[in-house]
Amino acid sequence: MECHMKKIIGIIMSVFLVVAVSITIYMVTEKQIFKKEKPEELIVKYMKYIEKKEYDAMYSMIETNSQNSLTKENFINRNSKIYEGMEVRNLKVDSVKLENHESKNVTVSYNTSFETIAGKVSFRNKAIFTDTEDGYKMLWDDSLIFPELEETDKIQVSTMQAERGEITDRNGKVLAGKGIASSVGIVPGKLKDRDDSFKKLAKLLNIDAKTIKSKLGAKWVKDDSFVPITTIPKVSEQDLMKLEPDNEVLKEQKRQEKLLDISGVMLSDTEVRSYTLGEAASHLIGYVQSVTAEDLEKHQGEGYSSNSVIGRSGIEGLFEKELKGQDGYEICIVDEEGKSKKTIAEITEEDGEDIQLTIDSDLQKSLYEQFKKDKGCSVAMNPYTGEVLALVSTPSYDNNDFIRGMSSKQWTLLNEDKDKPLYNRFRQVWCPGSTFKPVIASIGLKTGAFDADEDFENEGLSWQKDSSWGSYYVTTLHAYEPVTMKNALIYSDNIYFAKAALKIGADKLAKSLDEIGFNQELPFDIIMSNSQYSNTDKIETEVQLADSGYGQGQVLVNPLHLASIYTAFVNEGNIVKPYLQYKENTSGEIWIPKVFSTDTVNKVMEGLKGVVNDSHGTARSAYRKDIMLAGKTGTAELKATKEDTEGTEIGWFSVFTVDKDVKKPVLIISMVENVKGIGGSGYVVNKDKAVIDEYMK
Repeated sequence: MECHMKKIIGIIMSVFLVVAVSITIYMVTEKQIFKKEKPEELIVKYMKYIEKKEYDAMYSMIETNSQNSLTKENFINRNSKIYEGMEVRNLKVDSVKLENHESKNVTVSYNTSFETIAGKVSFRNKAIFTDTEDGYKMLWDDSLIFPELEETDKIQVSTMQAERGEITDRNGKVLAGKGIASSVGIVPGKLKDRDDSFKKLAKLLNIDAKTIKSKLGAKWVKDDSFVPITTIPKVSEQDLMKLEPDNEVLKEQKRQEKLLDISGVMLSDTEVRSYTLGEAASHLIGYVQSVTAEDLEKHQGEGYSSNSVIGRSGIEGLFEKELKGQDGYEICIVDEEGKSKKTIAEITEEDGEDIQLTIDSDLQKSLYEQFKKDKGCSVAMNPYTGEVLALVSTPSYDNNDFIRGMSSKQWTLLNEDKDKPLYNRFRQVWCPGSTFKPVIASIGLKTGAFDADEDFENEGLSWQKDSSWGSYYVTTLHAYEPVTMKNALIYSDNIYFAKAALKIGADKLAKSLDEIGFNQELPFDIIMSNSQYSNTDKIETEVQLADSGYGQGQVLVNPLHLASIYTAFVNEGNIVKPYLQYKENTSGEIWIPKVFSTDTVNKVMEGLKGVVNDSHGTARSAYRKDIMLAGKTGTAELKATKEDTEGTEIGWFSVFTVDKDVKKPVLIISMVENVKGIGGSGYVVNKDKAVIDEYMK
């Protein structure tokens, strides 16, 4: 009996063990089945890897044993070239459906869509997965990329280049547009005595010999290749046939003759972006350059490719979106013979817009020629319409150099030049000196601080309010009588305007200046620095207030802002808004209405006319018999301290036509740094006179 019981217990234990093992095996199997990803999930996962450029991960999802020719290297090369060549982004997969399940293979259909350089692409496709020990694996072939794509086919991405828009002046003269330059290149097989040739080329082209060698060392270069080295100006026969060819043209011709004397060197015409005014308008027009990897990342989806250019500064940068246009692209499947099988996506090119400016290129060039050796700037505008006729910064640089390819040596020289040719002076703020006096005069009359005919009394050539000023005195250059506002403007009397500022008071002066655009952005296409009357939020001291009266102290003004304020003197007290894009039949737009009364501007104008037309006026040398001009000179002293006697001087001249019916109304404000010892503001007056004489011809 005991033996029988033991046998029964043994049988029960055996059964239990079998059941336990079976349950364990079942549970493990179920766990494995549970862990196995479904084909519907795998296709979505695979597609997500495409946009992330995780080609290794994609390859790990495919079944490779039955596809001996599909190596990892070939797979990655094929997929990366196609997807990255099309610039695939925003890839989506939806409507995933299990089509059939035959033995070990499962077919899944799905919709996929993505953005490319040529627009949106969408299609329905199928993928086959096979069940393996490691889960489902994809049976990959080229139709996974596009249903119609075969192993021997290629994806071809073609670019139809859009024309960049032109920048023209008010009369339609091209300031930036298509031009022809000379590409300097080498045919390696014809090059003799390489080291000597490289030295000669480096010297003539102002580039490093190593740069030349590296370009010849590119993989694509063959003995009969034309290898571009750099781009230089094209010397035209028209330029050489002039009665008196420009010295620069003759120099360039001689340089090119020396280049062609080097064996293997050739010159070839190439189309480039050309800036017709060059140095005369480089700060205004700016330049374009080839896009960088950073640009492509920053402007992703905006139609840029590695062959694009982008505006870097000036108008080229400001109106980049309008000028650039939209390149056309076509993505198609081509067979092994290069014949097109199917167009996948296509965008037609759209040329960029032309931008017409209010600039008068003749006036722009004339101002540049007069001041090109000076550190300074000039602005010119039509005071009735607000059209900006010129914006000049000197010294300058040639924006064409950026197009032709500037060497590192040239770039270093430009950056380290003590006169700062890359510095855009017309965008900055400067101490206005006596050109600020008409503004103080107008505010004084407006606030009722004094009357135009009030005699401030002759104080001689130096004055201080009282002994609380210590050793500080306001000085002036001329003694005259009576000391009225008109005479103070004509003689440019610092003492009068120091007293005028004190009469106005710090709070009223600050409030009045804020009302005419100080401490705020000028409403203009190009961002200008904000004008200020103090380094803090108020005028702190009595001496600072007095100095502000004649445009010193902590007063800093942008030249275009100052020109805009001056428009009030010929527009019945209304400040006209400056603008840069040309419009037909414009009557002008008021920026700040009625800042001064008509009576106020008429009284101030008497003084401004006298500055040019009175025999004692500080700008008498600009007088013309045929055209009435008005204006104001200015000399601002820049000192490290009040006691500084070695400070520099900034020279100013603001001049404008008085008669609204004059054929070419104009207001010009010019500023030159360091006029001490060369005539002060008189130096600027004489140069602006030459410009006006030429402009009025």
